[in-house]
Amino acid sequence: MNTPKRSLSAAALVCLLFLATLPWASRAPAESPHGPVSFAPLVNKVKHSVVNISTTQKVEARPVPPGMQDFFGFFFGQIPQQEYQATALGSGVIIGSDGLILTNTHVVDKATQILVKLDVGKEYDAEVVGTDEKTDLALIRVKPDKDFPAPAAMGDSDALSVGDWVMAVGNPFGLGNTVTSGIISATGRIIGAGPYDDFLQTDAAINPGNSGGPLFNMDGEVVGINTAIVARGQNLGFAIPINLAKSLLPQLKTGKVIRGWLGVGIQTLSQELAEALGVKAGEGVLVSGVMEGGPAEKAGIERGDIIRELDGQTVDSAGTLSRIVAATKPGTRVAVTLQRDGKTLEKKLEVGTMPGPEEETAGGEASEGLGISVTDLTPELANRLGLPDGVSGVVVSQVKPGSPGDHAGLSQGDLIREVDNKPVGNTREFKAAVGKAKAGRVLFFVQRGGNSFYVAITL
Repeated sequence: MNTPKRSLSAAALVCLLFLATLPWASRAPAESPHGPVSFAPLVNKVKHSVVNISTTQKVEARPVPPGMQDFFGFFFGQIPQQEYQATALGSGVIIGSDGLILTNTHVVDKATQILVKLDVGKEYDAEVVGTDEKTDLALIRVKPDKDFPAPAAMGDSDALSVGDWVMAVGNPFGLGNTVTSGIISATGRIIGAGPYDDFLQTDAAINPGNSGGPLFNMDGEVVGINTAIVARGQNLGFAIPINLAKSLLPQLKTGKVIRGWLGVGIQTLSQELAEALGVKAGEGVLVSGVMEGGPAEKAGIERGDIIRELDGQTVDSAGTLSRIVAATKPGTRVAVTLQRDGKTLEKKLEVGTMPGPEEETAGGEASEGLGISVTDLTPELANRLGLPDGVSGVVVSQVKPGSPGDHAGLSQGDLIREVDNKPVGNTREFKAAVGKAKAGRVLFFVQRGGNSFYVAITL
């Protein structure tokens, strides 16, 4: 009679052990083979470190419908610019108890007022500490008080794998404290946003207003800063790896980011290019141009060389080389392994300082009477502008409103290929050609997308 009781007790014990193994019976974070049962514990852990950002900007525009400027100008003369107040929304993440907040440059760029709002509703005025347009990262600061939340922990984006769970928190369309989840869809994505593209791709929903907000891993650590979406697609969001942000923070805190520079134009070796040059695709990058007086020219690097390694690091694409050089401190001497005419050579050079925007543009005498600034055409710019291979010229980087260049219809992104019927290949040639313009008039041959046209400007 005792045997059935012992069997029942044993069965009950097995049942209890089984129940104890179920996800909801565990004291650890609730998980299952298919992912977290609930993100609530993680949300509660990190939500206070995420902020909403609203900015006010001054915008100048002519109060005329697009395409009607010539019509109104004929009857009323030059239409003056009017100044408007515009507002924008974004997100950010607290990274320092001293009030430092990480966000995107495009969220706070040209802002005259920045307002930071916590998840509990408390607001602070903020000021820009430093920005970096090339990576779209910005650091702002508020004056913290006793109620200011603790900073978020920063993780290791290099440790992420495709398929890892992530969670985005932000302020999409002004809907503060919105939480979305998904997985890492890809790493190292290049989307044409800039020369240092190395994005994390995620299918966690990211919308306008999420920009600058954090992407968390399941330990509640920031692994990315949400930055971009593909508007015509679904579940295609991109975040800046937090390791990139961490590497730039010391410089952002000083207000200025300084990068290394070689002074070369480069392009990734396509299969066709590699076959034509007798090399393998992905084994080096092609030097398409060498800037006069730059570090590369001084070291003896020539157009047509294939750079295989820099400072012992393998180079497999233009983006890889750009990131390696940018992260190298100016003044550092490095070894460059390259291939020329089938032979392997090694050159030593001292990495220079990347020119700032004011040094990259042809200003001064060249554009003084035009109201435009131009920059050299690089493979990255050509790709972003959709220009065909083999074209040369200078790219219009800025047009001053109301200037002769503006009246003539020049736009940012136009490629000026000729000045007075003579080809120009860089800003130095452009400056010289404009300086020789006769009778105060200059003729430009311009390419815009797939169209080409002439523009005559009176200086």
